Amino acid sequence: MDSRDFAPLRPQDREAIYVPPQKLRERGWRQMKKNRLALWGLAIVIVMTVIALFGPLFSSYSYADQDLSMANAWPSAAHWFGTDSLGRDLLVRVLYGARVSLSIGFAASLINLFIGVLYGGFAALAGGKTDRIMMHIVDVLYSIPMLLYVILLMVVFKPGLLNIYLALGISYWLNMARIVRGQILSLKEQDYVMAARSYGASTWQILWRHMIPNCVGPIIVTLTLSIPDAIFTEAFLSFIGLGVSAPMASWGVLTSEGINSMRSFPFQLIFPAAALCLTMLGFMFLGDGLRDALDPQNQKEAG
Repeated sequence: MDSRDFAPLRPQDREAIYVPPQKLRERGWRQMKKNRLALWGLAIVIVMTVIALFGPLFSSYSYADQDLSMANAWPSAAHWFGTDSLGRDLLVRVLYGARVSLSIGFAASLINLFIGVLYGGFAALAGGKTDRIMMHIVDVLYSIPMLLYVILLMVVFKPGLLNIYLALGISYWLNMARIVRGQILSLKEQDYVMAARSYGASTWQILWRHMIPNCVGPIIVTLTLSIPDAIFTEAFLSFIGLGVSAPMASWGVLTSEGINSMRSFPFQLIFPAAALCLTMLGFMFLGDGLRDALDPQNQKEAG
């Protein structure tokens, strides 16, 4: 049978047969739309971020304003969330607490992105003795609890937000470095990497142009799941008195204050604890949804 025996394809037939390749974000979004919990998580994250940024601007109170005549007031039209033991409006303090807690979460994600990706990627590409030394350093830092970092920093600095940022900067990128190193070790022997080396590309060019784009999925998932971990860490440190300093509010500080009056004024604990739990659930749902959406196996089944 000769090729002349086949009728030529019409233009509309070619369009029907040809399926354009879908990009990672398109397939990921298609998978995300099937996960209702992930969409709810995304909505919670967006709403809490917007409220944290713009909510205090519409309040007539400041997080530090005290009015002892209104101390421990129950929720009302004047104070929707009530007041604390010093007469400060609890709603605006919860909103400012969202700023502090979310800023720490996003700061942890940026530290993860820049330090963890660069460190783990360079260690994997360098290989040999350099890789072993760099990962031994990671193992040593990983073995020291973050609480010890904060206590040591308190010897040099006063307790506050700066200590938390420094503690995150020291230790929070370690898990990302391990994940990126493992991903790049599995990719460094691929043909396109060998071709880039043969054309004289430097290690950094190979890392940024060829390796990191192929690790986007695990990086995004790790970033998203690291944010609630950082928020909870800040809440725990503030709860035990190693976090932000008064009168600055964070969800951990508000929860610690609410514990003392939980029996008499339970709303002082309920509102900040509910905001903390809701935000952490939102990030967890979003992270789980992204993990499923960016899983290559799921994308093959969906494609």
